[in-house]
Amino acid sequence: MKTCLIALLALVALPLVNAESPTFAPVSAELIRPRDGLGNVLQKLGEGRHVRIAYLGGSITAANGWRVKSREWFSHEFPNADVAEIHAAIGGTGSDLGVFRVQRDALQYKPDLLFVEFAVNDGGVQPAQIWRAMEGIVRQTWAADSRTDICFVYTFRVGYQDDLQKGVNPRAASAMEMLADHYGIPSINFAKEIVAMETDGDLIFQSAEPTDANVIRFSSDGVHPLDEGHQIYAELVAEGVREIAQSSSPIDHRSKLVNAFVEDHWDAATMIPITSGMLSPEWQALSSENTLAKKFGNRLGTIWEATEPGSKLTFEFRGSTAKLYDLVGPDGGQVIITVDGKRRESPVPRFDHYCTYHRIATLTVASGLSPDDIHTVTVEVDSEQPDRQIIASRLQDPETELRAAKYQGTKFRVGQIMVLTRDQPDSDD
Repeated sequence: MKTCLIALLALVALPLVNAESPTFAPVSAELIRPRDGLGNVLQKLGEGRHVRIAYLGGSITAANGWRVKSREWFSHEFPNADVAEIHAAIGGTGSDLGVFRVQRDALQYKPDLLFVEFAVNDGGVQPAQIWRAMEGIVRQTWAADSRTDICFVYTFRVGYQDDLQKGVNPRAASAMEMLADHYGIPSINFAKEIVAMETDGDLIFQSAEPTDANVIRFSSDGVHPLDEGHQIYAELVAEGVREIAQSSSPIDHRSKLVNAFVEDHWDAATMIPITSGMLSPEWQALSSENTLAKKFGNRLGTIWEATEPGSKLTFEFRGSTAKLYDLVGPDGGQVIITVDGKRRESPVPRFDHYCTYHRIATLTVASGLSPDDIHTVTVEVDSEQPDRQIIASRLQDPETELRAAKYQGTKFRVGQIMVLTRDQPDSDD
């Protein structure tokens, strides 16, 4: 193994920033804000051309719900167009991951329209962080193709009704609306309509059991819509697109990149695949027939697995932040992180109280570093297993189940390195 440098290839020109940094304030809730419209994609749809629609978001979008239904509506509304879907949603993730994966999961397929849905999963995130990540998504999209249209959508979860009943958006949606105002991005507020329907007695937010036939049961958990809830979302897309179309004309968004909304936006967030040159000999690439590779390979790319304590991943990068795009799961181990020769005090588990199954996760290995310096990171598999007892409450017979092979091991699985830098990165075997 040799240390691999994620190297500087070209310097990105820095945009101008608003004279004053934005100050967060709640934004009034409106169902549809057309702003600069969706003129580019609507022109293509009207001309009967091939159109790709990307859906970037969390589990609400990953479900076979409003994403599928709205794509079907576009095909029905524009029968001469060939409408294709780009599925770029991952459950349990927010804009902080979306900004790193938007290129790999959406932009490489050249979308004509990008829906962005993170208002629920960013619900606990501070506005400044939302702006950094969401602006990075916007700027990466238009740097790739300045005629790609973007539309923000705001989904509902129980608790959001408190703000919406007062006529304002919850914090995450308000922060996104401020950014949308700056860039002229249209938005559709699903949550506002859900609250209005509940107020009118036409809908119940959450119920485990079927309701009166005249009342829509939106969800069973207060977050994830049932089919009727997804149908409402899809119908709002249709209503929104029709209204936005009334004031839309084709536009090149490139000029909007001159003035940034926040200075520290993450437009340079990127992913770099793990390569064999970064790894000690014990690592193995999971075959395409492996169950985890089949399930997660489309997101993570090649998944590298280490099972032996002492196995190391080592890389260098120029930038301020580095993360790993990895898997956590019932057999996950814990890792020792060393940055620029300084070892983190405690090992970091790749196991948590949800790990009855495997899922995609991220691991921050370095942050707050000098962006102009080259930094060295080593991630080593620890010899000890993490504490499995944190999952006991989710098991029927924890004393027996935690002794099973499913919950044994020091495994570490990773596919990509995520780097935040003003430099365009690459990797070298």
